[in-house]
Order: sequence, then C-alpha cells, then structure tokens
Amino acid sequence: MTHTPRRRPTLDEVAERAGVSRSAASRVLNNAPHVSREKREAVLRAIQELGYVPNPTARALAARQKNVVALVISGEAPSIFADPFFARVIVGASAALEEAGLHLMLCLAASDRSRRGLAELLHARGVDGVMLMAVRENDPVLAIVGEAAEVPVVFGGRPVGDEPPWYVDVDNAGGTRQAAEHLLARGRQRVAMLCGPLDTRVSRERYRGYREAMILAGREPLSPVCGDFTEPGGAFVMAELLERHPEVDGIVAANDNMAAGALRALRGAGRAVPGDVAVVGFDDLDVARIADPALTTVHQPIQALGSEMARMLAALIAGEEPSPLLLPTRLVVRAST
Repeated sequence: MTHTPRRRPTLDEVAERAGVSRSAASRVLNNAPHVSREKREAVLRAIQELGYVPNPTARALAARQKNVVALVISGEAPSIFADPFFARVIVGASAALEEAGLHLMLCLAASDRSRRGLAELLHARGVDGVMLMAVRENDPVLAIVGEAAEVPVVFGGRPVGDEPPWYVDVDNAGGTRQAAEHLLARGRQRVAMLCGPLDTRVSRERYRGYREAMILAGREPLSPVCGDFTEPGGAFVMAELLERHPEVDGIVAANDNMAAGALRALRGAGRAVPGDVAVVGFDDLDVARIADPALTTVHQPIQALGSEMARMLAALIAGEEPSPLLLPTRLVVRAST
C-alpha cells in the first residue's frame, strides 16, 4: 500500500490560521521587531497546530536581508535639498520604514559616478529594495534598477513610457484640471500653463489636466511654456509667456516654486495679482502660504506619498503583492485668485 506524502503547510496557511498578514507571520518567523505580543503568540500557536517547518532556502534569503532600503532620487544635491517637497517625502518614508523595522538610505543619482555606485550597490544586494523618484524619459537610472531583477522597486510617480508594476502617484491631471476650471469660473479669459520638463510624467499629466479643462470649456489651450520646477525657472518662463501672450490673465503653474517665480515676474512687469493675472500653484508648500499674495494652490499629500511608497516596498520585501496607488488632490483657495 502506497502513501501519498503529506503536503507541507505554507506560510500563507500559517498567516490565515493566525488571522494576521503574511508579512506579520514572516516577521514572527524571523524574530523581527515591531510585532505585537498578541500577533506573535497567534502565529506561534498556528505554527504548532499546523506543524509548519520553515523552508531552509527562504530562511537563508531572509538571513541575508540588510533591513535597509534606498530612496533613489535622480537629481542634483543642491536642487534636491533646496526643495521642501523632497524633505516631506523623506519624513513620510522614514516614519513608515521605522514601523516596518527598515532603515533608509538616500542616494542621489544625477552623475555618472553616482549611478555607477548605485549599480554596484544593487548588484551586491546592499539594500533590500528601492524607492525611485524624479526620473525622466530615458533616464539611465531606469536601466540600472531594471537590471537588478531581485531587488523590488517602488516608483514615486510613474515614469514616462512603460507602466511600472508598483508605484504611488497623485492625481496630477485631476489637480490641474480643477485649477484651470477654478480660474475659468472666476471669469479669466486667457488661461495659460507654466509646465515643468515635459520629459517627466508629472509634467505631462499636469499639462493634460489643464488642456482637458480648457477644451471642455470651449477654450483654446495655449502651448506649454516649460521650466524646471524652480522659482528662477518660473520667473523666466513667466516673462517669456508675457512676451508671447501679453493678454494672459490666468496662470496654472506646475508647482508652487514656479508659481512664486511667476509672481515675481508679474510684479516686475507691472501686473497686479490677482487684479490683472490670477495665479494657481501645485503642491501646497510653505512658499504658497507666505507668498505675497498667498497662493491658491493644488494640495497634494506629499508626506503620505513618502509613507505609502515605504509601506508598499515593505510589503514587497515581505513577499506580498500590493496594488498601485493613486492619491487624491484638492484645491486650496487663497488670495492669488
């Protein structure tokens, strides 16, 4: 008489029996911190009841984990550290990673040397995962992380081109659509958009939202005038726009930094805000509140962007399959409109 070998119970079955997530069961199994006593006891009880024996290969992989993840930003240090947007992302990501027992490493990947260092880090499995931000079309960083097949990657905002499997983004198009609709509802007749670099998905999506609002209102959208997301860049393209279209009376800016630059250029050109030209930014940074006049802007949950990226990456490291996430935006009306 032959006997069919008894199938070994899986970690998923242990988690189901214990009433916890797979990642929590894995953390108990690997004696990781930040697991409540109740969950730990439930998992240990389920292991005993099911007769679960850990897979030695999986245990070996877990033992090689560094408990470190990298936030890779494809940008230069001066511009990154001058922009409070990235500071908020880092705060959100760091707090969420701490809850998961992971540590944050910041990597700036704008130069050939820094990118070579990133490639070496990923090849040596020096980190357990990557959060990637501020990439542009055909960015060399995309190829580097693409070759590191064993390292999970979460994108902060989707890159131009192929849709990544895991990302956290905000409703960029919906935000600028609402901004343009707000200006049109206030009676503005000639609304234009100051864009960021069009080799980024965020800039394309924000211009798309503006364009859709104009077309739906029966207005002709103006061609994008593109800057670089900085205050000086916003001032430069605002002056350029006034030369092309002196009749413009409404501005949707790609971010608050560019909107602040637009205010400076308009003041220099003798245009009153909002009397002659109304201005809307995007982000809801501190600069929007302290600007003169205070900026109407599209609020995006920047700190939540960082924390949700970190939670998604922690789930991937734990063997889960999270879904992409799109965070909402909302209009904050102030004195500039």
